[in-house]
Amino acid sequence: MSSTPGAGRWLRISALGAAAILGVTGAVAACGGSSDTSSSSSAKPAASNGGAQLALVGYSTPKKAYDKLTAAFEQSSAGKGVSFSQSFGPSGAQSRAVASGQPADVVAFSTTPDVTRLVKAGVVASSWDTVGAKGIPSDSVVVLVVRKGNPKHITGWDDLVKPGVDVITPNPATSGSARWNILAGYGAQLKEGKTPAQALAYVKTLLTKNTSVQPSSGSSALQTFTSGKGDVLISYESEALAAEKAGDAVQHVVPKQTLLIETPVAATSKAPAAAHTFVSWLFSPAAQTLWAQQGYRPVLASVAKQFASKFPTPPQLFTISSLGGWTSIDKKFFAASNGSITKIEQAAGVPTASS
Repeated sequence: MSSTPGAGRWLRISALGAAAILGVTGAVAACGGSSDTSSSSSAKPAASNGGAQLALVGYSTPKKAYDKLTAAFEQSSAGKGVSFSQSFGPSGAQSRAVASGQPADVVAFSTTPDVTRLVKAGVVASSWDTVGAKGIPSDSVVVLVVRKGNPKHITGWDDLVKPGVDVITPNPATSGSARWNILAGYGAQLKEGKTPAQALAYVKTLLTKNTSVQPSSGSSALQTFTSGKGDVLISYESEALAAEKAGDAVQHVVPKQTLLIETPVAATSKAPAAAHTFVSWLFSPAAQTLWAQQGYRPVLASVAKQFASKFPTPPQLFTISSLGGWTSIDKKFFAASNGSITKIEQAAGVPTASS
């Protein structure tokens, strides 16, 4: 077993597999999917070869990355004649919308349970995670975003529960980012040698005493923070890198103990072949390079090696599987009726949503 979380997944995408991905062309058929009224779109007129417009429904954080990826795919031989409509929002809310009938050919969510919901609804095939690196096209890690100069001297998780530290993190009822953030803090306590009860007590203090606002999504949380609210934002590494690149007066701290973020993508069961081709293409060297350039950790070993200096491995990086896996975690922490985090949020008067 590899000592680096996610490394085995990188290595399973062989050079032969990458070449096969690049060679995928797929048949392209017409599609009736469309984005919702609040969506952004990179759609363009379809080519004369009978191409399809694919409805991409995703969580809010990687919108800019998917803008780059869909544009590059449209220019590739595999994507000739294909265009996209796009809808982005909080991961849980997007997943529920698709389960309720919102058209989607490709779904890109923050957490695996948001895809599992669609498997149960018959929208996505149960074999979705056999594509590429188990259906995970890129990785990230949970980081702490602070003001320029780090005036509160934030270095790790223990600093987030100190008196006078105002934390911003999204609402776990709607946001996948929030769930990663909370589980990162919880798992960090376990890494420090605390018991599960002590780790949950830490999370309760973090959410009820130090967190002043919980926006609906990771991107909304970043906007709240960059507008001047809060001392520290718990977020994706990719979001932090993008904010720094945009010139926002922020910097980020990678905690010694942090969680590997693995965000899934899948084509829906009734989607045209072009949707499956696009999902496979996301694991190609060209797409993996774009992921890296947008601040996401590539899962293809050859590309990850090229960007190793940009994405160093935190000393005590852990994974969702080390915490018990999503099936167990989702029920234990986030179940609508008796999840331990749900109960904490409800007691604090924070709106919660059904599973």
